[in-house]
Amino acid sequence: MEKIDGIVRDLEAIRLHSPLIHNITNYVVMNNTANALLAIGASPVMAHAREEAAEMAGLASAVVLNIGTLEPAWVEAMLVAGETALEKETPVIFDPVGAGATAYRNEVCKEIIERCAPTIIRGNASEIMALYNVQTRTKGVDSTAASGEALESARQLAVQTNAAVVISGETDYITNGQEVHTVANGSALMPRVTGMGCTASAITGAFAAVNPDPFLAATHAMYVMGIAGERAAGRSAGTGSLQMNFLDELYNLNEEAIRATIR
Repeated sequence: MEKIDGIVRDLEAIRLHSPLIHNITNYVVMNNTANALLAIGASPVMAHAREEAAEMAGLASAVVLNIGTLEPAWVEAMLVAGETALEKETPVIFDPVGAGATAYRNEVCKEIIERCAPTIIRGNASEIMALYNVQTRTKGVDSTAASGEALESARQLAVQTNAAVVISGETDYITNGQEVHTVANGSALMPRVTGMGCTASAITGAFAAVNPDPFLAATHAMYVMGIAGERAAGRSAGTGSLQMNFLDELYNLNEEAIRATIR
């Protein structure tokens, strides 16, 4: 199956090359996302100072910008890192956490999209709808809409920004504005663990670092997230053990496990 072969190739490339993924992300998820990147074989760095943002982004194979815990100094660093990555044609993954919740978040999202031209944008349904239509409101960082409801917004956003757009949810949707891929793997436990969406964005950065096609890179990343999460949930007693088992599943993921679990 070509899809499985592509996922396996990308996963092997990550483990072989250990790409450096520069994350400017939020306080809540730094540990989770760094461990997830290490588990799949990538090399994470969490460098937030504006003074080193350009240099670090210049070294990285992908840059992940996550606005979960916003403050002006971090926004400046994100813009510097994103613009550096754009100049060097390094993939930029943008996670618009809480887009639509406040005017400030909407303003920052607009500036990042305009100045950094993200390669891939990943968010929940409400966030993607808010990016396309600023009148859409969200409930903090949680989605108030099912992923399928945001598909047309995602298509239009992809055309508008020339980015691959990912909607995370019970079913994940990935679009380049023309085609749509769906990922049905995952578990209802996953949204009960903080930072799973942010982890998906970080892992997407690792896949974008080894696959020059953003649409396929994002699709393969979401399959790996869903498969690892589903397998972890199958042997977890609750959300605490899910976090530990999820990292183990990422670390041990191989072709056999992918073939046995993919839907």
